[in-house]
Amino acid sequence: MRKMSLYGAMMTGVAGLDAYSNALSVTAANIANVNTVGYKTATSNFSTLLASASAASDSSSASVVSTSSQNVVQQGLLTPTSSATDLAISGSGFFVVSQTPSDTSQRAYTRAGSFTSDANGYLENSSGYYLLGWQLDANGNVPSDRNDMVPINVNSLTGKAEATTTMQIQANLQASTDVYSGTPAYDPTGTPAVSMSNGDVTPDFQRTINVYDSQGGSQPLQLSYLKTGANTWAYEISYQGDSSNLTSSSNLLASGTVTFNSDGTLSSVTPTGASGPNANGTVSVTIPWDSTTSGLQPQNITVGFGTLNGSDGLTQFDNDSTIASTVNGALFGSLTGVSIDTNGVVTAQFSNGLSQNVYKIPLATFSNPDGLSEASGNAYLTSIDSGSPTISEADLGAAGTIKSKNLEGSTVDLATEFTNLITTQRAYSAASRIVTTASTMLDDLLQMGR
Repeated sequence: MRKMSLYGAMMTGVAGLDAYSNALSVTAANIANVNTVGYKTATSNFSTLLASASAASDSSSASVVSTSSQNVVQQGLLTPTSSATDLAISGSGFFVVSQTPSDTSQRAYTRAGSFTSDANGYLENSSGYYLLGWQLDANGNVPSDRNDMVPINVNSLTGKAEATTTMQIQANLQASTDVYSGTPAYDPTGTPAVSMSNGDVTPDFQRTINVYDSQGGSQPLQLSYLKTGANTWAYEISYQGDSSNLTSSSNLLASGTVTFNSDGTLSSVTPTGASGPNANGTVSVTIPWDSTTSGLQPQNITVGFGTLNGSDGLTQFDNDSTIASTVNGALFGSLTGVSIDTNGVVTAQFSNGLSQNVYKIPLATFSNPDGLSEASGNAYLTSIDSGSPTISEADLGAAGTIKSKNLEGSTVDLATEFTNLITTQRAYSAASRIVTTASTMLDDLLQMGR
């Protein structure tokens, strides 16, 4: 059986010094990154190294080698922040990032989610990586090709307006109002028409309600009511803005009749020219915008007078006539910020109270995350060991959830690292003693030959 020589013992000591030097570097890197967002603790792994295959059964020929690895799958502690673009992942998965917003073909993966907008509005983390996501279509759907990702830009929308499509009327028409019997007789469909909108007849009750066009402008519509019989009122809806904005020669948009039950609740709503009452208590109004002068397309608005036989809309009680209305839509509003939900949907918020879903942040999962290759900036690249990424929506399948206003802390435990410092220093000192002892024995051997 071959025994290790003194030179072999010295080389084993040198191998130990090298292995524990590497271990010290790993511990130092962990301590240095104790506050790095999303950092995963690295560990030193020691293994024996035999001088030759023939010495496999001779432990005296064993040397040592050190390698390092990161525990990528270990979950770090989530720490709350005040920024909506600070993102953390609870569970498995990585953010997909690129080094530049112009070239997204070279992708990396990270859990360092301290994103802020750069000068152009793109979300960039502290390491200079740009966050990629799916751009949503008008219906809020992600692309069918899940690899079709773009850099997320929180300034992609400067503002938003929403045209009015519905108006809900809540009003009371005073029951004791006298029935109109003046001259000329009320007839909005006659030739010439005798109506409230053109000033021929003074309405018993009239109010102007502002609606919103598709460009975020406010447009005045006037609602007029005239009592024409017992429990029966005529209504008119007319446009009160610049008449050149309309293609029609008249500002009257809609007219008809409403009737009430003996208890004051709404009985029927019948538009002029209709074959009978509308079953749902609504009327459809079209504003015929002239695209040449106004730049708008015709706008349809559904006006609701309330539930038939109910008192949630238009009523007739013997109190003063009053009106309240609810319209949807909004004036133009500028971008005020963004919010991100647990599914990764990026929603733009506007000063007029509107919001719009603009992006969705995907997560990448791997069959072997610990096999990823490390890259500068606390990021990872795919490797043969990790396998190809699976791009999926957050909280779907193996992917975790996204936590806005949170950051994932480093998984470094300082107590463990300081303990590793002590044990590594002791082991390094012991390995150095092997070298010095072997050197002393060599000196003794040389003295014998003199």
